[in-house]
Amino acid sequence: MNILLVRPKPHKDSINLQSFMICEPLELEYISSYIESFGHNVEIIDMLLEKKPLSSFIQKHRPDIVGFTAYLPHVQIIKDYSKSVKEVDSTICTIVGGIHAEVVPQDFEDSNIDYIIKANGLKTFKEIIDSIQRKNEKEEIAGVWRNLDKVYTIDTEFKYPFPDREKTAQYRNKYNYIYHEKCATIKTSFGCPYKCEFCFCVQITQSKYFERDIKNVIEEIKTIKEKNVFIVDDNFLVSVNRIKEFCSLLDENKISKNFIMFGRADFIVNNEEVIELLKAHGLKAIFVGIESFKEEDLNNFNKRTTVDMNVRAVRILEKLGLECYSGIIVGIDWEKRDFDNLIKFLNIFEMPMLNIQPISPMPGTPTYNKYQNQIVVPREKYELWDMAHLLIEPSKMSRGKFYYNILRTYYMTALGLKAHIYIIKRYGLKIYWRTFKGSLYITWQYLKLIIKN
Repeated sequence: MNILLVRPKPHKDSINLQSFMICEPLELEYISSYIESFGHNVEIIDMLLEKKPLSSFIQKHRPDIVGFTAYLPHVQIIKDYSKSVKEVDSTICTIVGGIHAEVVPQDFEDSNIDYIIKANGLKTFKEIIDSIQRKNEKEEIAGVWRNLDKVYTIDTEFKYPFPDREKTAQYRNKYNYIYHEKCATIKTSFGCPYKCEFCFCVQITQSKYFERDIKNVIEEIKTIKEKNVFIVDDNFLVSVNRIKEFCSLLDENKISKNFIMFGRADFIVNNEEVIELLKAHGLKAIFVGIESFKEEDLNNFNKRTTVDMNVRAVRILEKLGLECYSGIIVGIDWEKRDFDNLIKFLNIFEMPMLNIQPISPMPGTPTYNKYQNQIVVPREKYELWDMAHLLIEPSKMSRGKFYYNILRTYYMTALGLKAHIYIIKRYGLKIYWRTFKGSLYITWQYLKLIIKN
């Protein structure tokens, strides 16, 4: 069968980091390699980087099946895409999977979407194809969402072929992670052993955590052509022994790469020598969920870290010459002085690099259950559920002033003069200009929100 896999382009009103970074669609590359091993033909279209409408690719490739991957802000985009597919050829089967489909599949209910994958994406996609070939439209498929009452078992065995990165060859020069050009991605574990209240990631694996064999990970890294590799595990810094084995195997196989990863502050503080070992094996940056400068917030988030621990973690990374990208959550009850104190807190660091977001109660999380009666943005406005728009009315200032203070915090920390000089010196004018244009675009989006509100 001919299969077209599509990554959607976000809605123009969504605010997202794709102005700064575009990672490869790893989940689609996995499906491609797995499905082609059974004799099917697969193509990947990355609409983030395409200028033509999706219908032109449907007419060109004439697929039997079109598969989409999506986050919450893409829900309406996927419905519109599916409609355009059916308008070209109503016999084409449409399938949607990805993070949001696995946690809140009912959001994708639509007459133009034939299958919604709720669990075990690769295996379920293959079972859907088999069912279509048998022409059994009423066949029950284990990982396909049918109703809210059905219990799905997560497959913790991950014995699949490596992602088919050749399928995105035409796009690969554009894939990057902020300041790291031509960056590939790799997944070495699934889920997270922690349970932060706001975290959507642990819902995907139903709070289970499991890892790939590290030897298998190394074999995949050997196939990656790019120098920069982003390890997209929700948390790579879990097992000291696994990390030491990872570094040992890099030496054994004479692999030299630059690595970016996610990790927790407590691990960094308690295992400084392990971070130093990772640096010696190519580590360049760690994204650390600092979340807040307030102890009360960290406790409410069930973060299981402290402000002092966060500061010590950043200091360790600074001492080692590693970059720290920080996630910050701002509360809906914040006043101007809270933003002032956040700015002071962030500026104690040498070079704060951060992503600021208002508290975002994502469906399926404990935070959503806590705030669901206060949410003022309709669920149908999917494009605004981007972890940047206010979903709850601020209690101590207008929406416009709230957005202004977020923007002010950026420009007095991560986008200040010191940051511009730092980026130019460390990465050069080409990368500086790309990220500068991205920051201008997001600034314009915030200015529109400030004026509108």
